[in-house]
Amino acid sequence: MIENFLYYVWQYKKLNVLHLKTTQHEPLEIISVGLLNLNSGPDFFNGQLRIGEQLWAGNIEIHVKSSDWFLHNHEQDAAYDNVILHVVFEHDTEIFRNDNTIIPTLELKSVIDKDLLDTYYRLFSAQNKWIYCENDFANVSEFTIYNWLERLYIERLERKSKGIEQLLKTSKYDWEAVLFKLLVKNFGLKVNGEAFASLARSVDFSVVRKQQSSLVALEALLFGQTGLLDHKATDGYHVKLQSKYQFLKQKYQLNNHGVVPCQFFRLRPPNFPTIRLSQLANLYHTKQQLFSKVISAATLSDFYLLFDVATSEYWTTHYTFGKSAKSSTKKMSRSFINLLLINTIIPLKFYYAQHKGDYNHEMIMTIIRAIPSEKNNIVNGFNQIKQVSKSAMESQALIQLKSEYCEKQQCLKCAIGNALLSK
Repeated sequence: MIENFLYYVWQYKKLNVLHLKTTQHEPLEIISVGLLNLNSGPDFFNGQLRIGEQLWAGNIEIHVKSSDWFLHNHEQDAAYDNVILHVVFEHDTEIFRNDNTIIPTLELKSVIDKDLLDTYYRLFSAQNKWIYCENDFANVSEFTIYNWLERLYIERLERKSKGIEQLLKTSKYDWEAVLFKLLVKNFGLKVNGEAFASLARSVDFSVVRKQQSSLVALEALLFGQTGLLDHKATDGYHVKLQSKYQFLKQKYQLNNHGVVPCQFFRLRPPNFPTIRLSQLANLYHTKQQLFSKVISAATLSDFYLLFDVATSEYWTTHYTFGKSAKSSTKKMSRSFINLLLINTIIPLKFYYAQHKGDYNHEMIMTIIRAIPSEKNNIVNGFNQIKQVSKSAMESQALIQLKSEYCEKQQCLKCAIGNALLSK
């Protein structure tokens, strides 16, 4: 954490003297701190300094101690030969370039504002806390928090875009196929997500497209590939699906060797894989050209109407094959549709818009803010400190904050951490 603090001090010039000097007692003027490097090589690129009467342009390296240069083997890396300044908390040895010239060093120990250093240690050095700033989080202004959460949500969408981009490439830019793979995985929710994802990988979407006119064929395809038709038939519908699947299997040379078995254990009956697969089959049966419909939908109501889908008739009186249950129309609930929107539809619409050069996210932000906040351990943890999650936008952003900043101790790259330090 202390090294991150030094990055922060350097990047934002949090120094309490104007007349800096190197450890060689030469006057130092910081013209530009440079650009933070997130990859290998020196920490900041293209800095500009005046040391004595000489103007320098080059890279800056930051360490806790000067001797860390050797601990990280920088003396063996030619990329560090053009370092123009070594910024350290404590100077304990001179560092030389390969031509035996001394690399100028700035020691920060005596020029960092003591109050800033004390605040840093108080906020970010405590042990056994859920997040480092949990005692101070509630004191941060709502303006700072909500502006940061909006940025974090976009950051989370950008991270999800990388997976969508890869799917698009592997599907030869078939957007319908990409939507299918994303939807199938998320129809499986947490318990059967990987099983359903393996199902989607096992079938080329062209096969699904060819069978969309027949609900029985789609159910046979999905149930058969997941292995749910492998057992002895228990009734006429079960036999019908088995027969249809054997026909499709032979016609399209299908195999399901890599498909992960579905789980029923500890699932509520409405989330049984049988019910979700039937709903998925009916969705693709009744909503052909689904991708174009998803892109055209502009409001939450549009999506609720688009995904207003139930199971096939057989499953109104069944949750598993051969065992009758009280008759009920098993429609996709709004809470389930919300999950599909959060995890599949909105990320896909976001990436599609960027792919087309449209960086106006107003519609997406309107939709995500209309969806109720998720409830999970992360969201509950933040809400116990300060009630901040009003919608799915905030709950998604809080997941991004906890996983990518709090848990990775990136407090000084966080707007909330910076706000607390600036106090």
